[in-house]
Amino acid sequence: LGLRQPANATARTEEQALRLAREVGYPLVVRPSYVLGGRAMEVVYAEEDLKTYMTDAVRVSNDSPVLLDRFLDQAIEVDVDAVCDGTDVLIGGIMEHVEQAGVHSGDSSCCLPPYSLSPQMQQELREQTSKMALALKVIGLMNVQFAIQNGVVYVLEVNPRASRTVPYVSKATGLQLAKIAARCMAGRSLADQGVREEVIPRYFSVKEAVFPFVKFPGVDTILGPEMKSTGEVMGVGPSFGEAFVKSQLGAGVRLPTTGTVFVSVKDADKPKAVALAKALAELGFALVATKGTAAAISAAGLTVATVNKVQEGRPHVVDVLKNGEIAMVINTVEEKRGAIHDSRSIRTTALAQRVTYFTTIAGARAAIEGMRHLQQLDVYSLQELHATL
Repeated sequence: LGLRQPANATARTEEQALRLAREVGYPLVVRPSYVLGGRAMEVVYAEEDLKTYMTDAVRVSNDSPVLLDRFLDQAIEVDVDAVCDGTDVLIGGIMEHVEQAGVHSGDSSCCLPPYSLSPQMQQELREQTSKMALALKVIGLMNVQFAIQNGVVYVLEVNPRASRTVPYVSKATGLQLAKIAARCMAGRSLADQGVREEVIPRYFSVKEAVFPFVKFPGVDTILGPEMKSTGEVMGVGPSFGEAFVKSQLGAGVRLPTTGTVFVSVKDADKPKAVALAKALAELGFALVATKGTAAAISAAGLTVATVNKVQEGRPHVVDVLKNGEIAMVINTVEEKRGAIHDSRSIRTTALAQRVTYFTTIAGARAAIEGMRHLQQLDVYSLQELHATL
């Protein structure tokens, strides 16, 4: 079909995995050959990380090979649900993930219709999905996961089955996808059912994952390829920001309206963190950051206090969190085991103190957009929303 996918390889021994990894190139997504929910799935950035993964996480053999995929850093991930009857393809919905590629699709917030993809890009996704559905001779539901990096579309995964997103898409669009797909499987075409047109709502529907972290004190809340959520909710509104903030409220996340926000991000995220800091300052929040992040924010002309990292001595950020001085945490780290471990105490303390936290820039950006709508939230019924379709 001429569709792109990330460079990949399959390894059956540890030596083969290390050799193929050099050929494919780091960073890599590594996983056992068959997993559900991203179990034992990890992003590795260097050979040492891969050796540790091969030793600790999996036993590789001819019967259970390890899959190596080039990780598309800073890519936008997109889910597409579709129904095919063998002749025609119905696009159920195009869902743009809020978190970047690398966060498990079950843990990422997503928005239908997409909030930042161009009409041309959405059409490209429709065409690629239709090509695959017909080529695979799918009868019924199908889910495709795409990644878009620098305007180029890559196919990550194709599943000829119902996805966990089907109930969400059905609620958002009013199309009963499971019923339509079941009828296709029983021999009724999409034309016979009178459903060949994709429904694109005029409103935004945001799906947010619900996490059980509060039930497990001490667990690390950082998101990655392994799924951690146990449920999901949906928020709806005329703008992405309103829909997103409703999804947060539904998931039990309380976004602050005043107070101090703590910011500590990895080097690659510092320019984006400055933009977030400006938006927070405009909303009236005070800022506190670790030295490197504070220097970047201060250089942009913003007022920011400095606090020590845990390893730099007291008083440090965990002390400030325990004292109840922080209303929200934005914390991103290098995706390496050492860096994740060093910053774990920040995230676990925020969880224990019931402080709202974000571990991705994209999630924090969406939250700030949503916080602009906290003072004026309208309630809609699904019936009146579906009547506009």
